[in-house]
Amino acid sequence: MATDSSNKTIFAAMGANLAIAITKFIAAAITGSSAMISEGIHSMVDTGDQLLLLLGIRMSQKPADDRHPFGYGQELYFWTLIVAILIFAIGGGMSIYEGITHLINPSPLKDPMWNYIVLGMAILFEGFSWIVALKEFLPTKGKQSFWQAIKNSKDPTVFTILVEDSAAILGLIVALLGILLGDLFNNIYFDGIASIVIGIILAIVAIVLARESKGLLVGESANPQTISNIRSLSKTEPGVQEVMRVLTMQLAPQEVLLNLEIQFSKNLTGEEIALTVESLEAKLRQHHPEIKQIFIEAKSLVATRKSSQSSE
Repeated sequence: MATDSSNKTIFAAMGANLAIAITKFIAAAITGSSAMISEGIHSMVDTGDQLLLLLGIRMSQKPADDRHPFGYGQELYFWTLIVAILIFAIGGGMSIYEGITHLINPSPLKDPMWNYIVLGMAILFEGFSWIVALKEFLPTKGKQSFWQAIKNSKDPTVFTILVEDSAAILGLIVALLGILLGDLFNNIYFDGIASIVIGIILAIVAIVLARESKGLLVGESANPQTISNIRSLSKTEPGVQEVMRVLTMQLAPQEVLLNLEIQFSKNLTGEEIALTVESLEAKLRQHHPEIKQIFIEAKSLVATRKSSQSSE
């Protein structure tokens, strides 16, 4: 299931986004800024997204039953996909709509100083949330690039918050530039353009998150390092002659399903095979506690002998 660090990241982001959303809408009401309205919508969507991620964590922790014998871990991946859809439809769509509306019917900004104050505070709050998410993400990164780490991550809550916060900071900078340029050059169109750019940023982020969530939801394998370790550990077991196939499926951030096809040594008795299987399962669980379900399939010795004879 999702870890305590995931909850910590979500609560930090949710608190920051709720406070920021309120201040943005107040500033937008005072100044009439289109970019500030877009940013307020963005923060409200982010707050709602974090509530959905918490719901996903809660739903994914339900125990297995007859209808779902492997548990409900993939509920988290489903709600992460819903989050991506909301970012695209509400965050991106409303921001682009607000920007286009402002370009068609432009109105001058009133007292833009409020926007500068709110955006400066928002950058500080978002920066705090981003740092919390980054600290939780870095231990999972290792030597991978950030993009590789996001693609290989099995906990969507942490990378979703990290990507959302990165987009939020970028959106705040765009809003600040739009308002600043409009104020300096007395051009009312910069504000609307900034709103459209914010919407495009959100749409791109939503597509990235949807793609990663889809991969996990349709049945993604464990990371390559884990698969390699499983194969290596299996070969160290004395009764194992060859590891034919290693099939894995990520059921939740900390839950993996494993199916092993093993060729056991030909001189083993049935009892010795059973002991080898028991020893191998214990070894795999010790090194990889995230492997909750293990199915070991013995390659038929009779079929192997027939295959060898026919090739001769």
